[in-house]
Amino acid sequence: MDLTTVRWFLAVAEQGHVTNAASELGLSQPGLSRAIARLERDVGLPLFDRQGRNVRLSRYGEVFAGHARRLVAEEEAARRALAQAADPEGGEVALAFLHTQGVWLVPDLLRRFRTERPRVRFRLAQDHADRLEEAVRTGAADLALTSPRPRDEALAWAPMVTERLRLAVPADHPLAARSRLRLGEAAGEPFVAVRRGAGVRAIFEELAGRAGFRPSVLFEGDELSTIRGLVAAGLGVAVVSPAPEGEALAGIAEIPLTDPGAERTIGLAWRADRTMPPAAEGFRRFTLERAAALRRIPPN
Repeated sequence: MDLTTVRWFLAVAEQGHVTNAASELGLSQPGLSRAIARLERDVGLPLFDRQGRNVRLSRYGEVFAGHARRLVAEEEAARRALAQAADPEGGEVALAFLHTQGVWLVPDLLRRFRTERPRVRFRLAQDHADRLEEAVRTGAADLALTSPRPRDEALAWAPMVTERLRLAVPADHPLAARSRLRLGEAAGEPFVAVRRGAGVRAIFEELAGRAGFRPSVLFEGDELSTIRGLVAAGLGVAVVSPAPEGEALAGIAEIPLTDPGAERTIGLAWRADRTMPPAAEGFRRFTLERAAALRRIPPN
């Protein structure tokens, strides 16, 4: 078993299709199929279940995939640590963050940090909260800006910015003129929402449960910008975090929610039991020092 083949295995697992994975990797489909077959012989168990032209991880493959991701992450971390030991003022930071933080928080942090450490490079990734937690856990990311606080006790987490959630409604909706409201007042409305796994979705469902109703969700999307667009089109209402300054969308009104717990706190997560490369540790310290100044979203 070699790490190259392990990487190819993970690509097939991600794509769910050998031909597509081969194209992504720049390999021939027969060559990739033979490599996966050799890997399965090495481990002595089938790693994939075949379903026509598609493949999915078998129950053995699911177990192996977790270890494979850690192997690859450790190898990448070793290479980065060696490179940074040779160039302490440079190096790379693997930073993952929520989609909503790519507008102001992440650019603000990077801009300020790079004035002090201009030779540091950043490897950036966006995803939902559950995937961000997994990325830090496996070592695919050094740090993650995420919400809510990770469930894994191996991950340290420091709060940075707290946002009061809002109900987004079309501008001509009867609730649009309200200055604030409780979520239960919208119980009979159709909702659009981000997919499960996103922090805002989890808070929305918890708030609805406390308010005593099960929301009718007509559409699930990946981006809050998409959700806002669908609200403006009149498809439904949505629980959202505040739009960044200057990014408000015409055609909708966003009313602060007064429900207890109708807020989310963005924080920085990292592995407390793992020594980070120097550049990542420097960025972690810088970010924590900047946390107070970054609390620029006022309470509502």
